Amino acid sequence: MRTVLVTGPGGAGRTTIAAATARAAARRGGRVLLLSADPLDDLLGIPVGAAPTGTGDGLWAARIDSGEHFRTELLALQERAATALDLLGARRLAGEELTELPGSEQFALLHAVRRAAEGDWDVLVVDLPPLRQALAVLALPEQLRRYLRRLLPRERQAARALRPMMAQLAGVPMPAQWLYEMADRRDAELAVVQSVIQDPGTTVRLVAEPGPAAAEALRTARTGLALYGLRVDTLVPNRILPGDAAGPWLATLVAQQRKCLDEWYEEWAPEAPLYPVGHLGRDPQGPDDLAFLGAGAGPSSGEGEAGGAGLATGLADGLDEPGPAAVAERWPIEDRLAEDNLLVWCVPLPGAVKSELSLVRRDDELLLTVGPFRRIVPLPSALRRCTVTGAALTDGVLRVRFTPDPALWPRGH
Repeated sequence: MRTVLVTGPGGAGRTTIAAATARAAARRGGRVLLLSADPLDDLLGIPVGAAPTGTGDGLWAARIDSGEHFRTELLALQERAATALDLLGARRLAGEELTELPGSEQFALLHAVRRAAEGDWDVLVVDLPPLRQALAVLALPEQLRRYLRRLLPRERQAARALRPMMAQLAGVPMPAQWLYEMADRRDAELAVVQSVIQDPGTTVRLVAEPGPAAAEALRTARTGLALYGLRVDTLVPNRILPGDAAGPWLATLVAQQRKCLDEWYEEWAPEAPLYPVGHLGRDPQGPDDLAFLGAGAGPSSGEGEAGGAGLATGLADGLDEPGPAAVAERWPIEDRLAEDNLLVWCVPLPGAVKSELSLVRRDDELLLTVGPFRRIVPLPSALRRCTVTGAALTDGVLRVRFTPDPALWPRGH
């Protein structure tokens, strides 16, 4: 399954571009599913609910209902913990009195992606929250799985027969078996979502309205995307004003947009094409507006103007399977043992600033902090038998130097 994750600074029209991307994919054939937490009825011209609804042209759409997901999950957890709750004399919560808590949207989105991954879809298009929230959601499966492994390690389940005796020795009750079973189930579910996010064929599509605030948001997010190993396939500058807009106020906005587009072309075009989308003068509604948006957009020429290839064509081109260069190991290891007795782990971090970079080795993990982003990654097996002897940030690539430890390295190396 080819997955496209659509996000961008808030209010830039990412849901519209996600819908246009899904429609472009459907025109190429195959089964396409569009997921969004925002209403899709007006954009697609059909009622869209929690279950996938077909538009009749190879495109299905579903709305992520975080409130319903929260109630279902909490009631199920309450049922599994019924014995403990009864012992405590707790009063059960009814479904109608449950109001979702902050953060439930992220888990509902991950649940929807997992269900989609288990379906028979050729292309999955996910309308994510705004950039900062989207990056946090995409990092969540890996983080939660690490917490589960640390707090409820699977090997402790093997001591189930010894649990009563261990409880007596420790003086406290041991975790119930249902807790381990729930952790296993959650870990398996999160593993499915993590595999989708980290699949080489999964890409991010950025949508932004050109301007200083969006430029800064994209600059910061670019480093975060690289840290989490996510590849940007397309940048869509949205709501571009026509060059002949009348009036000094509009002329100033046009000039600002053109300047920003030129800067984005220099910064992004080498790795991701730009497909500017014109401003309709109103909020897009219905399939006709989606088609109209696609009629006049195309890859940026680098001069702040749109070409004539069409948004539908451009977004569909970005859905091609990635080539060998794109699916190559994203964090390669340079073997310099013969020359310098070193292995160098190369971590691409475009836009990273040395003063905002932190690197800590802890056991078999590397703790990387870049600005507001942090990721804890397990070391490849070869590097676990080495010690960190230095690191340098050069040309947007963090190179971490490892020296083999004679006490850990196998004989003959």
